[in-house]
Amino acid sequence: MCEKSCKGVEADFAALAPVLEKYGGVKGGLITILQKTQDIYGYLSIDAIHYIAAKTGIKPAKIYGVATFYTQFRLKPIGKNLIMLCKGTACHVNGADLIEEAITEHLGISDGETTSDGVFTLNNVACLGCCSLAPVMMVKSADGEETFGNLTKAGVTAILKEIGDREKEVAAG
Repeated sequence: MCEKSCKGVEADFAALAPVLEKYGGVKGGLITILQKTQDIYGYLSIDAIHYIAAKTGIKPAKIYGVATFYTQFRLKPIGKNLIMLCKGTACHVNGADLIEEAITEHLGISDGETTSDGVFTLNNVACLGCCSLAPVMMVKSADGEETFGNLTKAGVTAILKEIGDREKEVAAG
């Protein structure tokens, strides 16, 4: 059932064992399983989908259907820094499109794309709930989440440059 044999990927998905144990037999537990899988691995790989199918008895096509229906799920890996740009009403009227333009120009990616070096992924989101800081973006990384508000084109470029420089320092050792 798994793209690789399940025995071959068992160790890769060891962190899923408690999730599948807790929610595998629960009616309606698939979304929770997928959310927790994405929390653990950063996205839902085809191997993970097949592994979940093998362990729960849910057909891979059904799991894939759920994963592609809900926008919260990602089927591709994301960058080390996930930029969530608010496109809600307050952010829109305060220049979110200009901020997106600056991000696109600086990083060379559009909504849903990841830089070739794997450092940044851009995701436009409906609302971050920080309307008084509009326009706003949140950057999520392994170190946590940081919110940036009252953004300008120059400001967002400086923020991205700082994060990129920090990543280069970490990579250099």
